[in-house]
Amino acid sequence: MPQVCFYLHLHQPYRLRDFSVFEIGHERTYFSDNESDGNGTIFHKVARKSYHPTLTLLLELLQKHTGFCFALSCSGVFLEQAEQYEPEVISLMKKLVKTGRVEIIAETYYHSLASLFDPVEFRSQVELHAKKVYELFRVRPSVFRNTELVYSNEVGEQVARLGFLGMLTEAVPRYLHGREKTQLFVNTTHELPLLLKHAQLSDDIAFRFSDKNWPEYPLSVEKYLDWVEIYPEDSIVNLFMDFETFGEHQWVETGIFEFFAAFVDHFLRRKWNTFKTPTELLTRPHHQAQSRGKFRSLKDLPVYDVPVPISWADVDRDLTAWLENDLQQDTIHQLYALRPSVEKQHNAELEDVWRRLQISDHFYYMCTKWSADGDVHAYFSPYKSPYEAYRRYSIVLADLKEKISAKEIH
Repeated sequence: MPQVCFYLHLHQPYRLRDFSVFEIGHERTYFSDNESDGNGTIFHKVARKSYHPTLTLLLELLQKHTGFCFALSCSGVFLEQAEQYEPEVISLMKKLVKTGRVEIIAETYYHSLASLFDPVEFRSQVELHAKKVYELFRVRPSVFRNTELVYSNEVGEQVARLGFLGMLTEAVPRYLHGREKTQLFVNTTHELPLLLKHAQLSDDIAFRFSDKNWPEYPLSVEKYLDWVEIYPEDSIVNLFMDFETFGEHQWVETGIFEFFAAFVDHFLRRKWNTFKTPTELLTRPHHQAQSRGKFRSLKDLPVYDVPVPISWADVDRDLTAWLENDLQQDTIHQLYALRPSVEKQHNAELEDVWRRLQISDHFYYMCTKWSADGDVHAYFSPYKSPYEAYRRYSIVLADLKEKISAKEIH
């Protein structure tokens, strides 16, 4: 009986090649080599396993069910690589957006953590992303999601100043204080409505679907529908997950594509069930139920008070995936300290390189966590260890600093 908001995120980083200390001071690229472009190889592989089949399935579901709608967000660096390596991915996305039932969500162009370190750079990246989205899809995003759903009171204020209708983020129990996550919240200044991810129901698909040790394995459509429909009609169930859930994290052999198609079909057979896009949920507050009709303005919404930044990553839903250790903190602070020097050069190519080094994945690969979180980090990392990730990054950072110094001297 609830309203379901289904949202998928698309991102691929530019991974660093093995840049040698002996190359410092020479004009060499950081992100690929001429003989074997590792970024292209990975993008082609994931496109084959996930992007093409999933986009095709989503288009088929939109054509079959007039009540189906959803939201997508895609980093600017994902869109760049799709244009370069797999232009058919862009073509399929354009077809989805043309239906009028797929909302594109705003984010930072470089999938960065700029909201935590540099508000000026953060604004610039959000504007760059909006420009790219309009260039490709002729739409202007009105709802925001930060990199990795990172959020705090301070971040919420920055996003509110950018004029967005609302924002997506994680529902973290330590800040909910027992309140239901299936409702609209507002930031501490009462300016920005917030849609909170339903972690359990999202992760049942994104992470647990093929886990044979999970007590609920195998997950049937009927069982999952029972879990979703337990919520009353004035509830909002936000199913937020990585796009690569379909085909890459959960392989085609698991039955993930058939499961999702059947879920959409069975969910919409019941007339009281509805899919909603984020903008629909945020622009119809006076028509739809919110706390059984008590909602009249943003002042009436419960406040989501998050003094310490959160994210959708790892068990603790905090920032330790990127900022836990000295390796991560050392490199990221050095990087953001370069902004005045980079801007002084008025060099678009240099600025793009500096911003590519802000991609949060670089710091994620340096994470030294163990246990279940460590396994996830190791799965995504292209490097043998977090120390190798740090070695490559620190050499590249040293070269970039030398380039900037040389230009400033001249």
